[in-house]
Amino acid sequence: MDADCIVIGGGAAGLMCAGEAGKRGRTVLILEHAARIGKKILISGGGRCNFTNINTAPENFISENPNFCKSALARFTAHDFIELVQSHGIKYHEKKLGQLFCDGSSREIVLMLETECRQAGVEIRTNCAVHRISKIEATSTMTNSTNQFSRLPDASLSSVARFQVETNQGTLTCASLVIATGGVSIPKMGATDFGYRIARQFGLRVTQIKPALVPLTWDADEAHRWQELSGIAFNASVSCGAAEFDESVLLTHRGLSGPAVLQISSYWNPAQKINVRLLPFADTEEILHRHQHETAELATVLGSYLPSRFAKAWCATHDFPSRPMNRFSAKELSRIAAQLASWELTPRGTEGFAKAEVTLGGVNTRELSSRTMEALRVPGLYFIGEVVDVTGQLGGYNFQWAWSSGYAAGQNI
Repeated sequence: MDADCIVIGGGAAGLMCAGEAGKRGRTVLILEHAARIGKKILISGGGRCNFTNINTAPENFISENPNFCKSALARFTAHDFIELVQSHGIKYHEKKLGQLFCDGSSREIVLMLETECRQAGVEIRTNCAVHRISKIEATSTMTNSTNQFSRLPDASLSSVARFQVETNQGTLTCASLVIATGGVSIPKMGATDFGYRIARQFGLRVTQIKPALVPLTWDADEAHRWQELSGIAFNASVSCGAAEFDESVLLTHRGLSGPAVLQISSYWNPAQKINVRLLPFADTEEILHRHQHETAELATVLGSYLPSRFAKAWCATHDFPSRPMNRFSAKELSRIAAQLASWELTPRGTEGFAKAEVTLGGVNTRELSSRTMEALRVPGLYFIGEVVDVTGQLGGYNFQWAWSSGYAAGQNI
């Protein structure tokens, strides 16, 4: 079979790209190795899909080339995707911090994208495994009336590079090939390094990859100290280097999770410390001095601002004596306040790609056109979505990158 465009990957970016190309009259084929499309969309946002963020800006993305994402994000914005959602009658709400979720189910977003593709004449093949990709030079002496490459201009001799895709459903050819296979996060969902292998096959550089938006783990001593408090959550400001996030922190039996920790994990590197500021929106020293003349114990006072079990464990960890507040000196209370404002931890590692929401890194953006997502040195080859070295923060940003990069490629393939 011959097509104008083949999109490998039936996820968010691939579906978006295929639908846009189909609307332009291109013959488009989506190849998805799983039994159904949009699997990661379906599980996202607790089944309600945090499909975008109204505050989307380039600053919400991490890349070795931080300017790369600007063009695609400007050409197809969060508000453009919201208009598409509204046109399909999908109800949604803002949960917090600009994060938009479906009122109903993530299935509504998958159905919307599938409908857009079907209406644009896109063919979707599931359970389609790609075995090999090669680029071939096709030469024809036929005129357009008989030329299998029907979109070539009339000519007695036409030569054009095309891609040959060998699959378990036969061999396919196309003029434009889009890799939308995502990263290696959540391998149980079928994630592989396919996209990176294809990039390297065609001589494109791939940056170092690592798990992102992922829980952090304790070393053995810290795990023993905190694992009994698994499930306890509290608000905090978590920082690493220049990055800082004020959200919830969740204690787990293996380490730390929760939105603030998932966010900071994208900026953390092994052996680095993270800083946890407890009571981030309060003056801890003022609070402690306010209670200085009371007979309540320190852990009890802190337990009125933090989960009580956590407050007791935190005091014990820092060797703060269990005694009434009126037996602490002003100097001691200032030292405790400083510890509350700057609790330093050195995670042992992360939960890895198995628990990571996304993959940080990917196809080097220096290899791609920021306007079209086409490989600069391999005409006709495109990379979009998570497989590219553009990673969003938590809160709908990675979906917006999928929509924006998919749209950019779909307007050009």
